[in-house]
Amino acid sequence: MTGTVVTGIEALPRDAVPSAVTIGKFDGVHRGHRAVLERLVAEAEGRRTVVITFDRHPAALFTPDEAPVPLVSTAQKTEALLALGIDLVVVLPFTREFAALEPDAFVDDILVAGLAAERVLVGADFRYGARGAGTVETLRAAGERAGFAVALVDDVCELDGTRVSSTGIRSDLDAGRLAEATEALGRPHRIRSTVVPGYQRGRELGYPTANLARDAEGFIPADGVYACWLHVEGERYGAAVSIGNNPTFGDVPEKTIEAHAIDAHLDLYGKTVELEFVAYIRPMNKFPSADALAEQMGRDELRIRGTLGLPLPR
Repeated sequence: MTGTVVTGIEALPRDAVPSAVTIGKFDGVHRGHRAVLERLVAEAEGRRTVVITFDRHPAALFTPDEAPVPLVSTAQKTEALLALGIDLVVVLPFTREFAALEPDAFVDDILVAGLAAERVLVGADFRYGARGAGTVETLRAAGERAGFAVALVDDVCELDGTRVSSTGIRSDLDAGRLAEATEALGRPHRIRSTVVPGYQRGRELGYPTANLARDAEGFIPADGVYACWLHVEGERYGAAVSIGNNPTFGDVPEKTIEAHAIDAHLDLYGKTVELEFVAYIRPMNKFPSADALAEQMGRDELRIRGTLGLPLPR
C-alpha cells in the first residue's frame, strides 16, 4: 500500500478508519525510531498505521538561536517514514497556535476525531499539549475515556548502553565521526541539494566537481573529504566529496560542498542530486600549492575507489 502525507490538523482524514498511532519528532528516522515504527506496524493488526510528526523542533519556535539543526528536512523525513511502510504521515506545523492546544483538545480533535486512534505508542517521557501538561498518565486516562490503548516503547541503546538519539548523531556528524553516525542511523547519512556554478577550481586541477547549493536538505557533516555515492535521476555514481572553504586558495569565504563523480562526465547544473556518505577520508587541509593539492586529490580518489569497490584507473 502506498502511504500518504497530509499537513495540518485541518487535513486529518476524519474518516473513522481505526488507526494505530505514534507521535514524535523522528528527526533522522534513526535506528531507535525504526524500532518504534516496526513495533507500530507489527501491532497494528489491520489498523491504519499513522505517524504524527512536526515540521520543526519546538525550540525553533520559542528559542530559535538554540534550536538544533535538523538531521533531515521534512521532505526527507516523510519519505523515510513512508519507505518503512507507514500508511499515513501527519505533519503538524509547530506554530504558537498549535503549541497552545490544550491536552484534551489534542486528544479529542487529533487522535479521536481526526484519526480514530485505537492504539497509541509513545515513549516514557512523552509530553503533549500546552506547556507540556499532557503526560503518559493523562494520555492513558484519556484513552480509557475515548477508547484507545496506550503502550510505551523503550529506548534503543548502543552496546555501551548509550541511548540512540538525534542529538548524538548530530554530534557525531559535526565531529566527522561518520562511522558512529552511520551505525546509529542504521544507514548512511544523506543530504540533497541543487547543483549550482562554483569556482571551477576542481576542473582546473583535473577533478571537475558539482557544487551544491548551500541550502541543502539534511545536516552537513564536518569539513573534510568523504567517499560518497552520488544519486541523480535514478543513477548512482561513486564520488569524492569535499566540504569546507578550501584553505589552499584562501579566497573562499563560505563553506562549499563539492562532489567529483568518479569515471563519469556529467552535466549536473540545475539538477537535484543526493549524496550518500559512506566513509570519512581525511580532514580539510591547507596545501602549499595547487599542484600539491592535486596530488593529494589523486591519492584521495584511489582510497575512495577502494572504499566504494570501484575499479582502479587504467
